[in-house]
Amino acid sequence: MIISGKEIKRNLGSNLIIEPFNEKQLGPNSYNLRLHNELLIYDNYTLDMKHPNTAHKVIIPQEGLLLRPNTLYLGRTVEYTETDSYVPMLEGRSSIGRLGLFVHITAGFGDVGFKGFWTLEIFCVQPVKIYPGIEICQIFYHTIEGEYTRYTSNKYQNNIGIQPSLLYKDFETL
Repeated sequence: MIISGKEIKRNLGSNLIIEPFNEKQLGPNSYNLRLHNELLIYDNYTLDMKHPNTAHKVIIPQEGLLLRPNTLYLGRTVEYTETDSYVPMLEGRSSIGRLGLFVHITAGFGDVGFKGFWTLEIFCVQPVKIYPGIEICQIFYHTIEGEYTRYTSNKYQNNIGIQPSLLYKDFETL
């Protein structure tokens, strides 16, 4: 089951942390997360999943930044989140999707125990201008049944910024 907005608010500080929290961003069954002013763009068109891929940082100015089609942008949320007993899920907002801007393309499923900022996979089908601080996606929480192990990771847990793919670390253990 998905918990309601009222239940999200009731669990703040115990089973859920959203910092900073603004009640205006709380919906009936989700919470809108905002886009930070930084993006990462990979330096090479061809990416190799067995190796680290370099990227450079771009700052989104207050007057906006025009995104180009066929380019993957990595962003992050302004908000830091933690979950203790819920499964977090992230989806783009419908108003954003209706502009042809895809947010969090594949990795919307989080894990119980995740702590950090969300790295967003951003892609557009036509040029679109974005702005820092825009409510770009929404987080919602599912209940979990049965015993579980909290998420721990040497890749993405406790992040403090945008994280490019660390998939290459999976090859180190093979």
